[in-house]
Amino acid sequence: GDLLPSDGILIQGNDLKIDESSLTGESDQVKKSMDKDPMLLSGTHVMEGSGRMVVTAVGINSQTGIIFTLLGAGEGEEEKKVKKGK
Repeated sequence: GDLLPSDGILIQGNDLKIDESSLTGESDQVKKSMDKDPMLLSGTHVMEGSGRMVVTAVGINSQTGIIFTLLGAGEGEEEKKVKKGK
């Protein structure tokens, strides 16, 4: 149930299964290995196994950070439209 705090690439793993439902909405656990699908994304949970990764992005540069930034930008644009209308 560990939460991944950053994006990264798997460099060592042992039967690693990740819950990516917070990003994709898909409830199935995703098997990760170095050969097939080595990307680990922030905001996801480790459900089984263990592994090591090289961190590639943190904060607003991670996939979760990009999503939050885009959601925040959309709210700002709506506020601008309301102000222009008045």
